[in-house]
Amino acid sequence: MDARLRAAKAAGFELAEFHLWRDKPVDALAQALNETGMRLTGVCVDPRRSIVDPAERAELVTAVRETIAATAKLGKPDLIVASGFRVEGLSEEEHFANAVAALRAVADVAEEAGVTLLLEPLNTQLFAAMYLVSTKLGLDLVEAVNSPNLRLLYDVWHSAVMGEDMAQVLAGRIHLVAHVQVADMPARNEPGTGSVDWAKVTQTLADLGYSGAIGLEYFPTLPMDQSLALTRQKLDC
Repeated sequence: MDARLRAAKAAGFELAEFHLWRDKPVDALAQALNETGMRLTGVCVDPRRSIVDPAERAELVTAVRETIAATAKLGKPDLIVASGFRVEGLSEEEHFANAVAALRAVADVAEEAGVTLLLEPLNTQLFAAMYLVSTKLGLDLVEAVNSPNLRLLYDVWHSAVMGEDMAQVLAGRIHLVAHVQVADMPARNEPGTGSVDWAKVTQTLADLGYSGAIGLEYFPTLPMDQSLALTRQKLDC
């Protein structure tokens, strides 16, 4: 994994992100970050626990605390939180209230540590029973918690799968978005291999005022150098 950070640096990248951390060589990653000057922008809270099931709330708080401690040597990257699955028998109002309570609890931990949490909406195509599959709902939760240390991760692919209008769902709320990830439709491959209008995506982000990082979360169909070249062309970066 540390070799991949070095390869990313050699390819001209300054930022990186990855999924879970417990199976990663954290010390080696820290050394690679220090030696290359790269910055880690995101890591998933590990283990993943539900924000809507009260029975998992204590475990969620513990997971956030442990992830903060483990990734401190990686430069205190943002930590990605998924919602977990719906709980049978709970109303929409109860799901929302449980999510706000859980996110408030972990936001308190994040505030104390000086770390930002990123709440990520997914989609029903991959996760039929997932609670958070709507950008609007994700933004509503971030607003309800009202913590500077809780923001949204907006994934263009998940949003497109759900048929959302990007400009519409983000209008007036881009200040709540701290990270964006991209992949093309329909197969989640590199930009330029599917149906997404990337010129429109990048222009919409610029028009809304987004100036943060864009993560490449896709399955490449080309050799990596060609895949990255196509992606840079389509994202004009």
